[in-house]
Formats: sequence, structure tokens, C-alpha cells
Amino acid sequence: MQSKAQEFRLQCRRGDFNSHTSGSCAGFAQANLIILPNVLAKDFEDLCFRNPVPCPLLSKIPKPTVVEDKRIINGEDFDIRTDLPKYNIYKDGKFVGEKSDVTQEWTEDHVGFLIGCSFSFENELSAQGFTPKHQKEGKNVSMYITTKYLNAAGVFVKCPYVVSMRPYKVDDLENVRDISRQFRKTHGEPIDWGYEAVKRLGISDIKKPEFGDAIEIADNEIPVFWACGVTPQAAIRALGDKAKGIVMGHSPGHMLILDLTDSKAKNL
Repeated sequence: MQSKAQEFRLQCRRGDFNSHTSGSCAGFAQANLIILPNVLAKDFEDLCFRNPVPCPLLSKIPKPTVVEDKRIINGEDFDIRTDLPKYNIYKDGKFVGEKSDVTQEWTEDHVGFLIGCSFSFENELSAQGFTPKHQKEGKNVSMYITTKYLNAAGVFVKCPYVVSMRPYKVDDLENVRDISRQFRKTHGEPIDWGYEAVKRLGISDIKKPEFGDAIEIADNEIPVFWACGVTPQAAIRALGDKAKGIVMGHSPGHMLILDLTDSKAKNL
């Protein structure tokens, strides 16, 4: 019998689901995806080890149907090229389009990486009365490119941090921090919050996210920022023509649903 997560992946494979995955398959963790030519793989893995908050590495994917960590995906019916709702495609460091599968782009020279996603703790936030506003509104989370840089690794130099934003009341902040802190492999607690954080992170316009949807911040709320798994794609853009070849990643907000449950994600 297929699990809820396996069935969701098959829906994506069939093209029956192509929207963002915030709130989807409640109870199952989610992951960001980046697929790189082998020549970039070692430096990228080092980048993850040097930057475990924005790039928490869950597993490598040496072949499209093989995940090294079986705790993450244990279903036999799995294909990284088809089982996400949407993919971003890059050529020589430049974004060239979006597709619903990347079977034509994947070659034997490619290596995939699954990166923890903050959507994995949203179910726990909701269960404890702190449902993110973008979920209430049926929207994608707001994501911003910052002026904060990752610790360099190999060719990955001057790569910007990407953050996701969820508005919360100041009185709720400590509870929200405590809940998300338990999910260390899916970005953990916020890295900053408040309107001064907008300046510290170099966000040019809080009303205009680079990825996802704009979420209104009420007068009694402040913006709260988490590290975001779109960061690896921002790193590829920063590499420019040094990122030779085809790179693939999830379309921001359109994640891979894992067999790993939220509760077990806390123990990774």
C-alpha cells in the first residue's frame, strides 16, 4: 500500500499537481533539491558542511532513483526527475526556464542533493496555534535574496543567503522560535526578526520578494526570517559562467515530499 507521501509524488509525476507544497501532505517532511554537474558536486557538498543552517544536507542522489539516506525516502517507486511539482533549469549559471520534469536534462554526470526545507516545521507550528499566514491565505511563502554571504567553499565564493519570511506577533516570537528550533536539519529557528532585520539582511523591499508571494505584515506583526533552501540556486546564479552546464533545482516553494515524517525530522 502506498503512503500518502508516495501517492503525492506520483501525482506530481503524472502532472496532476503543479502548485507550491506549503501545507501539502501534513505530517511529512519536505526537501529542497539541487542537481549539479559532477564537477561542482564536491565543492557544493563542502558548501553545505560550511553552511549547515541555510544548506542542511539531507542526502545525496547519485542516480535519479537512488537516495543514499534511506530514512529520507524509502519508497521503491521514486524518481527525482519527475516527482516534484516544478523545476527550475539553469544553463551556465543563468536561469533558462521552468519545467514539470527534468528527465531530458539529467545525465550520468549529474549528482542530486536534498536540502532540508522549513515547510517541514509548518505543520508543528499550525498544530500549536501558530499557522503561518501564507498557509492561511493559500499562498507561497515570501523569499528574499539578502546581502548576507555564505562561508565560501571551493568555487562557491560570495554566494548570497536567501531567507523565507513569516509574519508573527511579537508575543508569539519565543514560541515560534522554540518550535522551529527543534528542526535543525530543516533550517531550525529564525536567523533574524523585526524591521531592523530587514536592514541588516539588506532586503531592498519587504513588499517585493524575489521568490514566492508577497505576504502582508499587519501593524501588530513583525517579519520573522528563516534561512531558505533556495540559497543553493542563488549560489549557482552567483557563480555565473563558472557553473558550466545544466543545473536543476526545485521551483521555489515546490518541494519534494519525503517519506520522513515531521516527528522523525527532529531527530536527524
